[in-house]
Amino acid sequence: MFSVLALQNINPYHPMFTRSLLPSQSSATLRPCSGGHGCPNLLELESGDFAVIGTDITAHADKLPRGSGCGAGERIVQIPRSLLVAVREALPVSL
Repeated sequence: MFSVLALQNINPYHPMFTRSLLPSQSSATLRPCSGGHGCPNLLELESGDFAVIGTDITAHADKLPRGSGCGAGERIVQIPRSLLVAVREALPVSL
């Protein structure tokens, strides 16, 4: 399970995505895209934060571990483990 926190101070009407962290050679095996659907990804934003494309599993929020929560403006998103492994090298190591 992967929890995504709501992003603050973002205008949803202006694109702010700078790049996909998924290596292009991994795209075909990790992202079985079909017409722009089924394309899990980790994206870097202009702010330095990250956005996740995955399957919304917020309906299972009642099963979160103790100490975890999902607010009204948040979603719980499932992504393949292989996606995080593939982008590990592209993640910044410092702010």
